[in-house]
Amino acid sequence: MTLPVAILAGGLATRLRPVTETIPKALVEIAGRPFAEHQVDLLRAQGLRRVVWLVGYRGDQIEAALGDGSRWGMSFSYVHDGPVLLGTGGALRRARPALGDAFFVMYGDSYLECDFVAVADAFMRSGKAGLMTVYRNDGLFDTSNVEFGNGEIVRYDKHARTPAMHHIDWGLGVLRASALDPYPPDTPLDLARVYQDLLASDQLAGYEVSQRFYEIGSPEGIADTERHLRSRH
Repeated sequence: MTLPVAILAGGLATRLRPVTETIPKALVEIAGRPFAEHQVDLLRAQGLRRVVWLVGYRGDQIEAALGDGSRWGMSFSYVHDGPVLLGTGGALRRARPALGDAFFVMYGDSYLECDFVAVADAFMRSGKAGLMTVYRNDGLFDTSNVEFGNGEIVRYDKHARTPAMHHIDWGLGVLRASALDPYPPDTPLDLARVYQDLLASDQLAGYEVSQRFYEIGSPEGIADTERHLRSRH
């Protein structure tokens, strides 16, 4: 597959302290290995070969641990936040020269099992500047934040939730680089705002997945993900 993957791995991971006082969240050990290695294995199995790691807090440790990707027959590059934490959208804006015209985007604490080729195909067919994957969550794994109907995203808001929101932003997106054009470089920006602005201009496609997501953003999430990964192996 030709699309690269941007992995947002620059957060401070305060909810996982004291574990993350000395290591970044991506290197927290899950099922006997650094979590980032599980992510890489998943992406490689999907035919993805190029990853751009967007790092901040202790990002040098991630680069030292994973290297250039040759261990997996892949290509890794790294874009560091710099002195100012840029947030998820700002980090993407900074990394734009390394990402090309279109790219997947996912979080460094998420384990997402789906058909990446099908997601990319849906994005290309949509002709839009962005795509968000959604999952019918009904408030089960986290608070639902997407109203989705007839294959389209009707409303997305992480703060002003409504009773009609049964779906959740699953954590995998596809963006064209042009979606980041309206925002000034090296300025803090949330990816959620990018998605909302795309939706407001009818430039955000939706793709519903059927498999739940796993994450290591909390101790509960770590325990859940650990059980799942051990069961797979």
